[in-house]
Amino acid sequence: MEAIRDASTLEIEVLQDWHVVQGRVATRQKLVTINVGDLWKGQAYRVPVRMVVPVDRKAKGFHLTGSSTPDRLKQDARPNAVFQQLIEGGVGLVYTVVQEPGTYGQRELSSESEKRFAQTLNPRFKIQYWAWPATLMRAITTAYAEVDHFEKGKIAASGGSKNGASPSMAILHDDRMTAIHATVSPIWDSPLRLCDRETWDRHLAQGGSQRGFSGGHYGPNFNQRALDAGQSWKDLQAFAAGISDQVFISRNLNALRERGVEMLFHPGTHDMVAYDLVWGGSHHPTIPVYLGANTGHGGKGHPRTERDQQNKSAFLLRHFFPESVKQPLLTPPRIETRVDGKRLKVTVRFADNSGEESGRIWWISDRGPDGSPSYLKELIPNENSMEMKREGTAWVAEIPIASGAKHLDVFTNHRKIIDYQDQKLRTYLSSPYTRVTVSDDR
Repeated sequence: MEAIRDASTLEIEVLQDWHVVQGRVATRQKLVTINVGDLWKGQAYRVPVRMVVPVDRKAKGFHLTGSSTPDRLKQDARPNAVFQQLIEGGVGLVYTVVQEPGTYGQRELSSESEKRFAQTLNPRFKIQYWAWPATLMRAITTAYAEVDHFEKGKIAASGGSKNGASPSMAILHDDRMTAIHATVSPIWDSPLRLCDRETWDRHLAQGGSQRGFSGGHYGPNFNQRALDAGQSWKDLQAFAAGISDQVFISRNLNALRERGVEMLFHPGTHDMVAYDLVWGGSHHPTIPVYLGANTGHGGKGHPRTERDQQNKSAFLLRHFFPESVKQPLLTPPRIETRVDGKRLKVTVRFADNSGEESGRIWWISDRGPDGSPSYLKELIPNENSMEMKREGTAWVAEIPIASGAKHLDVFTNHRKIIDYQDQKLRTYLSSPYTRVTVSDDR
């Protein structure tokens, strides 16, 4: 971390110096490129960073994302509504690039990186394990080096896919970061990710593969490429075992909570990257997630999906302005299930005085194992959702068990409205994703 925080090694090149950008909320902005570090000896990894601060004062802390491209960053940023609110409240914005280099003209760098990693399993050579999280951390160093424009404060990161995974990893190593909102990205260390042989045998028998994102450790699956380069299955297992403490949120919960880090994840129910809800729900029920039914990379969602949810806006506004957002967001509830003949009884309980206002249950019969093709392709049927009833302090529902079903997967979503100034923001949180055995031979 000492090297990451060393501003003297950034080798900053100024592309656009500080200048005023007019708009509904005026800002000052600066664009630079920085040296993240060397992927290997002699191979520098450089990225652009755009910094945005209020027009009339320093920014205290900032929102950070890598969800941009070099070409987009050449243009002055036009903050959306919630980012305008952050600026108005004195919070800055920092944008950088966490993208596969081949998408912006560096295909040879990307190819050489993959080749070196497959041959050595050295995570420094793998852009997703080193360069991307390091990019975000070096962007923090870049912003804080602008002492006339930034002062230290909270840093919340957000993004989806690689831009959810990269800050989820970076926040484990950089205590300057204080919050993470990540979508369709890995959260926990399930057996498939760790190359458990028995789990992988089942995965392959179910039609899974060792290419694409199928069963990937922390993104695209590199197993076959590494095996083709001479690595063994034991080598893959040793790599996964050795790096997972440095990668997964689930392995660092206590440390993150001791730091006061705020977290919210939107993995989607049918995502090729966040493909292990069954394992995650049973092993990490206290990690806060919102499950948009039938969502994931490219997923359109269930007809009943909560399209009014404003989780990210509420999460960021409450994180940066707790004095203005008095109500806490919901925390994960407990879910209980009981088979009663041809019905499954489901009960969900939040902590006292949580303020949840609604409950809706979703279910699917005999869904395939985590990460399998059937897990990803078979959607929750349109009719498999209903409103729950409030009984005392609990939310309850009874759902039918289909004839011949062996198991049911269930989860529930609950709304809470958060007030910020004159806005009412609709937030939703899910109960842990739960698989229940319902067959007679259970």
